[in-house]
Amino acid sequence: MEPYFDIGIGTEIKMPCQKQQLNNNDSQEHAAVSGTKQVRFATCSNNVLPVSNRDAEVPGTCENVLTKELQAQIGPQLKLLPLNDQIRELQTIIRDKSTSRGDFVFCADRLIRLVVEEGLNQLPYSECTVTTPTGHKYDGVKFEKGNCGVSIMRSGEAMEQGLRDCCRSIRIGKILIQSDEDTQKAKVYYAKFPPDISRRKVLLMYPILSTGNTVIEAVRVLTEHGLQPKHIILLSLFSTPHGAKSIIQEFPEITILTTETHPVAPTHFGQRFSGTSMCVAIFKTRCKSNSISNQ
Repeated sequence: MEPYFDIGIGTEIKMPCQKQQLNNNDSQEHAAVSGTKQVRFATCSNNVLPVSNRDAEVPGTCENVLTKELQAQIGPQLKLLPLNDQIRELQTIIRDKSTSRGDFVFCADRLIRLVVEEGLNQLPYSECTVTTPTGHKYDGVKFEKGNCGVSIMRSGEAMEQGLRDCCRSIRIGKILIQSDEDTQKAKVYYAKFPPDISRRKVLLMYPILSTGNTVIEAVRVLTEHGLQPKHIILLSLFSTPHGAKSIIQEFPEITILTTETHPVAPTHFGQRFSGTSMCVAIFKTRCKSNSISNQ
């Protein structure tokens, strides 16, 4: 049933919900008349595109091409933000070695915000009806309670502010995982979660997925605390096909949300964002975890 408006006195006004699609014929006609070239714009949709639809919509882009075999193995648990020129520009600036740190952090924060917003869109919500200041009823939605964030230190902490900007009171846990110097295997140094995390929906934050080993270890720690993998949404900016495949193979029920899958991940992200070298970053992170553990 289409929404309607009535200006009659005493008549209830039915207001449209934000999720209802709006007529975009005017914008399409304007684009047809204009001679400006438009490329790679995503379709008007509130849903994240699965990998198969994403590749079909943007043919010829080599940066996100996944083989049919990999698509079949990963399935719908891997979700990519619809590609548009805004996201493409942010990805380009972050990957550019000549980008200043100020521009890098600014663009990274923008891309983080887009991923966080879409991550929140994956959480459960319920329908509700509210009363407007003019006394009319509005049918809307509200998020269910019981959500929290978990950042994988240290680069995952870069995404915390973006989550807090969207959810001011959300609780955020932390995991510190580093590779063992002898075995090169992921090792957990510190973990702190809300006491009832087993009953929550978790937004796991880690900007760069390379091998996937760090995330796999982090998910293991969460499952040891009683959390089911199907209640975990991994928020990432960039991912390699190998990293995403490894995580899904280990935990088929987890959801991965990212902006790009590319064989070469920008592994310099943590250093550029924090402005420190890798050795200094690891030293500071371990000192921080030790001080927290001693409290």
